[in-house]
This record gives sequence, structure tokens and C-alpha cells, in this order.
Amino acid sequence: MAAISIRTRLGYGFGHILNDLCSAMWFTYLLVYFHHVLLFDNGLAGVVLLIGQVADALSTPFVGREADRTDDLPFCVRYGRRKTWHLVGCLMVLCAFPFIFMGCLGCGHAHDWAQLVYYAPFVVVFQFGWAATQISHLSLIPSLTQDPNDRTELNAIRYGFTVMSNVMVYLVTWMVLGLDTTPTTEKETGIGPEDAVKFRYIVAIVLVIGVIFVSLFHALVKESNTYSPLSSMQVESSDCNGSTSSSSNSPACTPSPPTHFRMTASDWLKNTQFYQVAVLYMATRLFCNLSQAFIPIYLQDHLHLPEESVAYIPLVMYISGFLMTTVMRALNKYIGRKASFMLGAVVGAAAAIALRLGHGEIYVNYLLYLVAALLGAGGSVMLVTSLSITADLIGPNVESGAFVYGAMSFTDKLSNGVAVVLIQNLNPCVNCCPMCSTYYRDILFYCCGGAAVLGFLAVITLLPAKIGDRKKASLLSTTLHTHTVHGTFPLLSSTHRSSTRPRSAPTRQAHSKTNPLVL
Repeated sequence: MAAISIRTRLGYGFGHILNDLCSAMWFTYLLVYFHHVLLFDNGLAGVVLLIGQVADALSTPFVGREADRTDDLPFCVRYGRRKTWHLVGCLMVLCAFPFIFMGCLGCGHAHDWAQLVYYAPFVVVFQFGWAATQISHLSLIPSLTQDPNDRTELNAIRYGFTVMSNVMVYLVTWMVLGLDTTPTTEKETGIGPEDAVKFRYIVAIVLVIGVIFVSLFHALVKESNTYSPLSSMQVESSDCNGSTSSSSNSPACTPSPPTHFRMTASDWLKNTQFYQVAVLYMATRLFCNLSQAFIPIYLQDHLHLPEESVAYIPLVMYISGFLMTTVMRALNKYIGRKASFMLGAVVGAAAAIALRLGHGEIYVNYLLYLVAALLGAGGSVMLVTSLSITADLIGPNVESGAFVYGAMSFTDKLSNGVAVVLIQNLNPCVNCCPMCSTYYRDILFYCCGGAAVLGFLAVITLLPAKIGDRKKASLLSTTLHTHTVHGTFPLLSSTHRSSTRPRSAPTRQAHSKTNPLVL
């Protein structure tokens, strides 16, 4: 496969910007918006996020399966199956996402449960579209290149644009939240209901930016649809001299083994590495998403920082993460994927410990920025490397790559949704008070630190094996397929053949009874 052009690399990076902008709003500001602007109950705010995560989790396997189909409509084949799903997903995101941050239109004073019913359909549509965009975009990587270093670079580019998207959201939020300089009692305590209109401005700005980059992605990236669903299982029926043989008595030539065999969903579910990588990916997403979701509430409820802090502290995290993406290719090349992931997990765990121990003016004024940088760097290394490990697991099996990414995302979304709703329901207070001011600090320590440790343990289980190595399974599948086509048995040892052959009948008769395909 030819080297990837700069145009394709840049265009690929543009493809997930809309998703990243909405994801930054979703994970960073959804709970803050429902907590402090809509004044939702803690538990119901968690339910809103859980509905979205469950919808996303259920959508990803479906999207993964459908994006791998080879019998799509002619337009999908010509334009690209994955690009078609990407386009549909983006349209759904644009139609549903704005309503989540616009307040309950016509029911703003209704009970929280009634407003929850209003928000749920928009959340479900948004998350289905988000899943369609994410899975189709990720599954393009194995189709664009088979080179491991190029895959790492594409993942790094993708994460680099993710970081820049988050930086853009935080800059816009910082600018919009800082527009009103009127000091009121409520404003001095942080974000409040009067900031509702500002969140609408923020959403409008980020969606316009997202539309621009989605258009560039579809203009610059061309998806190849040249591979055939049976290309990896073709068996030649010619004889040893290359001529076609129609005689049943002609000896069948043994076809050369293919470079890989087709992996279906059931094949992946029987693969041990599939589950190991799923745990690693789930732990990575737990670390990144929970830190992103609860850092703003930690800043408001525990450290009692100004409302602009929910923009500039996450900004430090993502600038640090972006800087790490610039060295990810070299890091993976020289110390390997597994060692890179372990390094990121150690840095992330160290940041979680620092959050738990940090206090005082020196911490708030200076050390907090260092801790935020460590969180961003650790999450960046873990995320880019886990995506590269997932691409290595897929290997040449691009025909089912979308299913693998869908399954990985299923574990990610479901675990994050369950974690958030549990955290919200275990909150000891309805309103912030001294008793619960340390709650989110401890959540960041135990949950984010625990996720980093879980990822570290998952990658240890992968140390003895080569990720994506399915040579034994490929050989077995090739052998069984070959003998099924030619109507012969797999080669058995002489001892096994003699022990399984009936002694009371001639050899040919016993063989024909056992295998009616042989005449």
C-alpha cells in the first residue's frame, strides 16, 4: 500500500472535529450545566448522561456491523461505506445536540422528571449520530494503511485534532463566560442559572466550526472500496501446471495459504486478545472521560475557583495532551506500544494521587496547573496507544474493523455511563456544603487512579503475546476451508488414520461412507 499523502492525513484529522467539539461539551459541561444552571437533582443529572452512554453503547455494535457490509446501495459503495455512515452521523449530531443545551423549551419550570423525558430523545439521537461518526472514522484507519507506524501517526493526528477541538471549546467558553463583568452574589460563587444563554452561544459557535471541518474531511479523504469480501478466502481450482481441471480423479493442488482469513463477529468473540484489548481500551476511556467530566465540578465545589476556571484548567490539560501527541510516533517506535501505555498509566496515576493530596494556596495558584498537565499527558499517551493497539489487533482484517471498534466503544460507553450514574447517586448532598466538598476530589482519586491501574494490569497480560497474531487460527481455517472445497479430509497422522479406519471394510468403502463427497 502506497504511503499516505499529506492531504489524506490532514483530511482524516478534520473528520472527527465535530464529534470532538460536542464530546468536550458533553463530558466537560453537561453535569455542570444540569447542576448549576438547570439546578437538576444530582441523580437525575447522572441519568441524563447514562441515557446517552447506553444509547451510544447499543449503537456502536450495530453501526460497526452495518459499516462492514459489502452489499450496500450503489451510492454507499461508490462514495465509501464508512464515509456514508460518517455523513449520516454528522447530520444527526447537528440536528439533536443544540437542544440539549437550550433548556426545556416550554417546560422550563416543570418537574425534573418531566424535563428528563423531554431531553431523552435528543440525547439518544445525538449519541447514535456520534457513534456512527466515531466508528466510521476509526475504521478508516486500517483501510487507509497497513503500516503500524502510519497507523500510530494517524491515531496521533486524530488525537491531536481532538485536543485542539477541546482547546477550542475551552477558549470559546472562557471568552463567553467572561463577557459579563457585572459582579453579583451569584456570579461570585461560580456558574448559575443566569448563564443559560451563554451556553447557547457556546454551542452555536462550536457547531459552526464543526460543520466547516466536516466538509473539508469529505472533500479531502477518498475511501477505497477495492477489497472483496471473499478476497482472503479464494481457492484456486487449477492443477499443478496451472490448467483448469474438471476431472474428479485429478489430484487437487494445495493452494497457497492466504495472508489472512476473514474474521466474523463470532470469530472475534472467540479471540482472547479481543477481550484483553477491550479491558485496556475501557480503562483508558474511563480515565479520560471521568477526569474530563468531574474536573470542572471539582474546581467549583472543592476549590471554589471562579467560573472561568472550568475553561482554563481543562485547557492546560489538553495543551499538555497535544504536546504529547507530537512525540507519540517516536515513543511507540523506540519503546513499543505496551511500554508507552504503561508509561502513560503511571503518569495518570501520579496525577490522581496529586489531586488527592493537593491543598493550600501554593497548590491552587501553581501546582494545580502541573497536576492538570500530568492528567492531560497521561491520558493522551494512554488514548493514542490504546487506539494503535486496537488497530494492531484488527491487522489486515479491515473487513470487520468497524465491528471491533464498535465493540470497544460499547465497553467504553457502557462503563462510563454506569460509573457516572453511580457517582452522582452516591453524592452525599443535594447542594454543596462542607460535608460534600471533598467528594469529587476523592472520586477523581479513586476512579481515575483506579482506571489507570486497571489499564496497567491489562497491558501486562498482553506482554507475552504479539498483538494481532492469529497465525494458528489462520492455518486451521485455511486447512478446513481447503478440504471442504475439495471434499477431502485434513491431513492426519498415519497412526490416527489407522486407528479411525474401520477394519471390517475396504479402505475406499469406509472412506466413502464417512465422506460422501468422495466418490
